[in-house]
Amino acid sequence: MFLKAAVNGGLTKTEHPSVPVTPRELAADTAAVIAAGADVVHLHVRTPDGGQTIEPGALAEVLREVRSTAPGAIVGTTTGLWTCSGPEERYALVKAWEVLPDFASVAFSEEGAAETASLVVARGMDLESAVWSLDDIPALLASPTLHDNVRILIEPMDPKPAAAVNHARAMAVRIRQAGVTCPLLYHGEGATTWPVLRAALEDGHQTRIGFEDGMHLPDGALASDNSTLVRAARAMAG
Repeated sequence: MFLKAAVNGGLTKTEHPSVPVTPRELAADTAAVIAAGADVVHLHVRTPDGGQTIEPGALAEVLREVRSTAPGAIVGTTTGLWTCSGPEERYALVKAWEVLPDFASVAFSEEGAAETASLVVARGMDLESAVWSLDDIPALLASPTLHDNVRILIEPMDPKPAAAVNHARAMAVRIRQAGVTCPLLYHGEGATTWPVLRAALEDGHQTRIGFEDGMHLPDGALASDNSTLVRAARAMAG
C-alpha cells in the first residue's frame, strides 16, 4: 500500500484546531505522518490570513522548515489555480520557484494545465497529473507529459460514496485503456473519503488520507490529528 498524507488543503483551525498552517506546524506534521506510516506528504502553503499560495518565498520557507525537521521526507504541493489569479500567473510563479518540492500536482480540469505540467517536468520535479471527472481525461491523454507522471490522481467530486467509487473506477479504466502504465491514486473527500480509499485498496491502487480530504475516522469519530488518520488507513489495509 502506497499512502500519501494530504495534511491541510484549505482547512482552517476553526474547522479543526490541529490543522497545520504555519511552516513550523507543517514541518512537525510532516515528521509525524511519516512516522505514522505515510509514504509521501502533500501540503498547501498558507498565507498569514489563512489563504493558500504558491508564491516562491512562502513555499521556500515551508520547504526549508520541513526538510530541517523531517530530512528525507518526500514532499509535494499543489499548483491549483485557486492559489493565484489565473494560468499566466501560475506559470510565472512555478517558473520562479527557488526551492523546489519533490513533486507537484496539476489538475487537468484547469486552464493551462498542460503548460504547467510541462514546466514541472522541465524543472526536475516529479509530476502528478490529476483528473476530477471523465471530462478531464481527453486533455490528460493529449498532454505531452502523459508518460512523465510519477502517478495520476483520480479525484471524483461526486458527493455520494457509491457514485464516487464508480466514477473513480470508470476514470481508471479509461486511463488504462489509453495505455497509461504509471501508478494511479484514488482519493475522495468528506463522506466519500473512506469508501474511495477502500476501493483503491481493493483495486490495487495508491491512495491518500488527511485533513484535506476529511477529518473523521472510518467509525465517524473526529480524528485528533493527521497521524491518527494515517494509522487508520494503514489499519484498513491490514
